[in-house]
Amino acid sequence: MSSPLPVAAIVGRPNVGKSTLFNRLIGRRSAIVEKKPGVTRDRNYGKANYHGFEFIVIDTGGFEPVAETSLIQKMAKQAQLAVEEADCVLFVVNAQEGWTPSDSEIFRSLAEIERPLYVVVNKADNQRLENESLEFHQLGVEKLFPVSAEHNRGIEGLLEEVNKRVPLLHQEADSVQELQSPEIPVAVAVVGKPNAGKSSIVNALLRKERMIVDSVSGTTRDPVDSHCVYQGQEILLVDTAGIRRRGKVNQKIETFSIVSALRSIERSDVTLLIIDAEEGITEQVLKIAGYVNERRKSLVIVLNKWDLAKAAGKTMKEVEEEVHHRLNFISFAPIIFVSAKSGQRIPQIFDHILQVHTQYVRRIQTSDLNSILQIIVNQHPPPSKSGRPTKVYYGNQVSVAPPTFVFMTNNPDKTNFAYERYISNQFRYHFGFEGTPLKFIWRKKKSTQGRKSGKSA
Repeated sequence: MSSPLPVAAIVGRPNVGKSTLFNRLIGRRSAIVEKKPGVTRDRNYGKANYHGFEFIVIDTGGFEPVAETSLIQKMAKQAQLAVEEADCVLFVVNAQEGWTPSDSEIFRSLAEIERPLYVVVNKADNQRLENESLEFHQLGVEKLFPVSAEHNRGIEGLLEEVNKRVPLLHQEADSVQELQSPEIPVAVAVVGKPNAGKSSIVNALLRKERMIVDSVSGTTRDPVDSHCVYQGQEILLVDTAGIRRRGKVNQKIETFSIVSALRSIERSDVTLLIIDAEEGITEQVLKIAGYVNERRKSLVIVLNKWDLAKAAGKTMKEVEEEVHHRLNFISFAPIIFVSAKSGQRIPQIFDHILQVHTQYVRRIQTSDLNSILQIIVNQHPPPSKSGRPTKVYYGNQVSVAPPTFVFMTNNPDKTNFAYERYISNQFRYHFGFEGTPLKFIWRKKKSTQGRKSGKSA
């Protein structure tokens, strides 16, 4: 999706500090930073702001001129795609290692593109390293920017030069946007076990190679945002790192990936729980579903690789029964069977996203709510206390996302989980609310001495 803001791509060999520079420019810790090459694999986007000058920054995986493995080749391709999208390129080299043959190859390929090119000599943590980095001029580099992204040295000068040389795109966009009401995108977190096909589904939804897809589980580590528009609604897709079992998390980088995935769930409106249809419901799938349910997010269950599961003899009915049995606590979520590889039913995912989001932000009129509430309570009254009937006087919806209801009663302690489940099922029967959790709050009705009581809100 084209942006009205200029785009700067950060490229370079692995472990030269690209992600540290990315985090410094956007002002928050978004990309994973680790002293280990090849940590960032997908393109990651963020917005930088320098004295009111805003531009998009793309963090990339290592730009390897000689790609030996399939994954390294894909990382290099992602970096090249980022350069093609960009209006300027920040080519990062390592001051402590000096100029390498790989740097020379990358520099030659970047010099051929018709875009401003900035050679950023990172890890110039002191004056000596900064002075030594000036020797790179001898290799044909016109202007160098010695910086220390970790210690915020030289960043101001780099941003000042970018601000000077990079033209603002679509200068009329500001005036056009002022006339239009800003559309808030529906944020969708794509979660699941490693290798369940999350990135493949995002790629299929976007119909382009936005994520790196590899048969090695755990390829995606950073959560990566992608914007698209479906039926006039902007949608923000966040492909998250696969959440592993705690016993298998033995590296700091994997731990941060899990935290990052959970944060992506936190900031989402809708969650796509991707399940490998061949593998079925595992303990790890149960845990991930629990994370989503605890955070009360609207949810769509996506059974991926259905073509393979079907070929193995599975039927939709038996798989649905397994899902409803093992994931009964999220029985409100719709189920869709897809194949990211063949594209089977992929467009229907967008329809489900919009449907459950509509229910997630739905508000019921108070009069309709109380009419149905009285029918529900009369059909099956709540548990009594010491022989004294429990009354539900009235209810009111106090918020959305998720739909939250407050019920006034004479005995809130007796409204147990089983009765809440009954209320929830009845609400879904009468009002819908497919794909969204419901939140109920029970409060004791205060004494209204001297005033009329018992009226509907």
